[in-house]
Amino acid sequence: MRLVVIGGNAGGMTALSQVRRRRRDLEIVVLEKGNWTSYSSCGIPYLVAGDLGGIDDLVVRTPQEFRDKLLVDVRVQHEVKAIDLAQGQVEVRDHGHGRTIKIGFDELLVATGASPIRPDLPGIDHESVRGVQTLADAAALLEHAATVECKHVVIVGSGYIGLEMAETFLKRGAQVTVVEAADQPMRTLDLDMGRLVADALTGAGAELRLGASVEGFEPGMVHTSAGSIRADLVVLGIGVAPNTALAGAAGVPLGVKDAIRVTPRQQAHVEGVWAAGDCCESYHLVSREWVHIALGTVANRQSRAAGINLAAGAATLPGVLGTAVNRRCHTEIGRTGLTEGEAARAGLDAVAVTIEATNQAGYLPDAESMTVKMVAESGSGRLLGAQIVGGDASAKRIDTVATALWNEMSVQDMIDLDLSYAPPLSPLWDPVLVAARQAASAAV
Repeated sequence: MRLVVIGGNAGGMTALSQVRRRRRDLEIVVLEKGNWTSYSSCGIPYLVAGDLGGIDDLVVRTPQEFRDKLLVDVRVQHEVKAIDLAQGQVEVRDHGHGRTIKIGFDELLVATGASPIRPDLPGIDHESVRGVQTLADAAALLEHAATVECKHVVIVGSGYIGLEMAETFLKRGAQVTVVEAADQPMRTLDLDMGRLVADALTGAGAELRLGASVEGFEPGMVHTSAGSIRADLVVLGIGVAPNTALAGAAGVPLGVKDAIRVTPRQQAHVEGVWAAGDCCESYHLVSREWVHIALGTVANRQSRAAGINLAAGAATLPGVLGTAVNRRCHTEIGRTGLTEGEAARAGLDAVAVTIEATNQAGYLPDAESMTVKMVAESGSGRLLGAQIVGGDASAKRIDTVATALWNEMSVQDMIDLDLSYAPPLSPLWDPVLVAARQAASAAV
């Protein structure tokens, strides 16, 4: 019996590792169009910033290590061009040998990830306009930065990738301009919380142009609705789209944002086909809707479930909360569940409270401010989500809220949580509990 895995990064390799632990008899073939397997995409900004020794620092396990230790047939520079579900085979371009071959499968795992969105704009294909998603992207960007003096860098978009790359090039000494079409950076936050991120970004030395749409590119210049900006390098950070053209063309059902539809077992709605990672949907436990959330944590949880089930185990992924943290421009950002705006769009009658606090006892000289926004359902007090923006040791507090959400707690339930206290680590009443207390009062 043969399992073919399309995609050799975290999703596919996490899944096959689970399979191999449980089944030594299964033949596993991995087809990866790039040169690397099983690497940390989240570490790419640190690589570009010069904080790491090189690309190899991000590689968890090389293709040869998979071959030797797990007896997996890993084939790099092998790009799948078509999937034939009726014949149970894939058509593959072997770039290393310049040939096209066909490989049969009994089970197929699609782990093709996602790609940076590249809008159809004049000059988008110029070599100075780069996306940052894979190690190949990072290598190309580093090569460009080594050959072209990047004094002026424009970041298009201000989500996680945009913020990461803005900070990266500030560290490299560049003049950084962030162009964002919305009225705030980080649209995964509410407007009031996004403004705190904007303050952090400009405070770190970046120029932020909000409400400006990009109209085109030319060498050395980005044209926007708010004027033209000098640019030696442009980095696209306007989000990602799932890589599902292959699956869709083969007849695999697609859902929200053209991501692959999956069951809680990570099975696609086609016999013998599985999917995991940024190419597939997730079920949101709070909104109770299917969503596409491209997060490493989500991808790895999906892949673990897929691998266990491919090995005849029993694993399910009940859903996701969209829990995420980041630390950029000396500011930490955390979110989980639904924002106030997302709750409204989901048709929920929600209340929101925002509190100002400190990350440790306020009388200590190193105490830094932090803001917590908590969202609850009106009447029932059901916890819906939270956002945190603040100084050191602020963002990871979002995990407390995520745990409460996972266990379907109300904000009233949260009030008496027995959280720890020590002056260098937290005020006596942790800011999360203060926010819960106020949210409980507002929800009545």
